[in-house]
Amino acid sequence: MPKAIVIGSGFSGLSAAATLAKSGWQVTVLEKNDQAGGRARIWKKDGYTFDMGPSWYWMQDVFESFYNQFGKTTADFYQLVRLNPSYKVVYEDQTEMFLPAEIEKLEALFESKEAGSGLKLRAFLKDAKYKYETAMSEYVTRICDKPTEFFDLKLIMKSFQMELFSSLKQTVRKKFSHPHLVKLLEFPVLFLGATPANTPALYSMMNYADLSLGTWYPMGGMNEIVKAFVSICESQGVKINLCEAVEKIEVHNKKAKQVITAKNSYEADLVIAGSDYEHTEQNLLDKVYRHYDEHYWDKRTMSPSSLLIYLGVNKRIPNLLHHNLFFDSNFDLHAAEIYNEPKWPTDPLFYVCCPSKTDDSVAPVGCENIFVLMPLAAGLEDSDEMRKKYRDLLIKKIETHTGTAIEQNIVVERSYAMSDFKSDYNSFKGNAYGLANTLAQTAIWKPKMKSPLVKNLFYTGQLTVPGPGVPPAIISGQIAAREANKLLINTKH
Repeated sequence: MPKAIVIGSGFSGLSAAATLAKSGWQVTVLEKNDQAGGRARIWKKDGYTFDMGPSWYWMQDVFESFYNQFGKTTADFYQLVRLNPSYKVVYEDQTEMFLPAEIEKLEALFESKEAGSGLKLRAFLKDAKYKYETAMSEYVTRICDKPTEFFDLKLIMKSFQMELFSSLKQTVRKKFSHPHLVKLLEFPVLFLGATPANTPALYSMMNYADLSLGTWYPMGGMNEIVKAFVSICESQGVKINLCEAVEKIEVHNKKAKQVITAKNSYEADLVIAGSDYEHTEQNLLDKVYRHYDEHYWDKRTMSPSSLLIYLGVNKRIPNLLHHNLFFDSNFDLHAAEIYNEPKWPTDPLFYVCCPSKTDDSVAPVGCENIFVLMPLAAGLEDSDEMRKKYRDLLIKKIETHTGTAIEQNIVVERSYAMSDFKSDYNSFKGNAYGLANTLAQTAIWKPKMKSPLVKNLFYTGQLTVPGPGVPPAIISGQIAAREANKLLINTKH
């Protein structure tokens, strides 16, 4: 049986591993940390369970499709509940907007903000649905290795219908002018890694994922998805080795032959790197096998990093939902300080997740589990001083908004930022989400999934196709495994 080594146990790595094993590979996953899941690890302390990374469950069809390939459904692993309201947005004038799950109520909400916008939203989401369904069926499952993949007249015509060459900002502002509605529709791309002006209008499909398909939550927390993926991997015979950081990929005659850790050396007929792409190339391969140099990586536009603060509070906090977006400062200024003139923000936007509003299991009785995220430019200097400055600022903002003192009731606390992303995930410039989804970094313009210099080396995850986010990571792993399977087929004939 041919041997495959997968580096990293994030969603892309686990997805690739399970898919490969189902196709006949003997698969070993090598993970540098002490638990599987990559950024979706958990941290537990004193009765609190914190999801350390992803907290939004969108595009539930991608998860369901993955489970179905192994004869399972989502319900076999966890209870999925739809949040209603999906989330709350707080604006500069302290207006609160609660996003209902029901489309009729959502249209009425839009109409209450701007006359005629209810029908405009219906048309906008119809267009976004077309983009979503077309992208999922025609675009995101491609390896994007060569431009010829897209040399099809029907596909080229669809590309224009998908508004690949216009910006999300243009598309949104053609239909809506009320600042609350504009910010709401533009916010998903802030976390996809670019300003609305530099993001292709194609990504309005994320508005469909958000507003139509809905915001969900797996009871027990996002790490339940990791457990599901690990369970599937193990059912397929995948071996997952924790606390084994890869130190070298040995290449002979343009083929990866061995993967070396401090503990062991593993023979390989195939290597799929779910580890950070830049780190894998620059640190695990000899220079002759690096397709991209340091200059290339330095010129990439990265998605944001983040300052994350995990808080265990020993009382209930009113006026918070499960998901809360604080747009109570200058949206454009913060975006510019992430992408145009990188610096710690003047007056930050931020996000608060309070899963204990939905799930009693993540905090002791009568307490709250709070996760605060402030987007930051990748590559900034990290320091305890800056972390404390913004930690204090964000807590004061939450106290002001909720009308409740929190500081004296914090019994568990941890911060996480650029230096942690680098040390735990070898993350390039400490980024949290991967490459920015600009047009110049979409599809064939992303770093190649298949190494041009090492015949049996593939990359997967947020620095290659299709892009950042949990569902794209799952798809990325499946694409890498599918393409790698061609090596297995070729060896049989």
